[in-house]
Amino acid sequence: MSVTYILKCIDNRYYVGSTLDLNNRFKVHMAGKCRFTKSRLPVELIFFEKYKTYSEARKREYQIKSWPRKKKIKL
Repeated sequence: MSVTYILKCIDNRYYVGSTLDLNNRFKVHMAGKCRFTKSRLPVELIFFEKYKTYSEARKREYQIKSWPRKKKIKL
């Protein structure tokens, strides 16, 4: 199962990503091993969508990243 997800950081910024294993990827973020989120801990998972393929999840990630902040918040 592939997932597109959004994290809310402590500084109110949003991180959009995709992964094959959401639980493991969230642990990586919380451990400070992701460059963007390591200085913005803790992070909160605020949204995720499941997809059949990783390719679909990546397409959705790029779509969401192109949106303005207000549209991401509404999601």
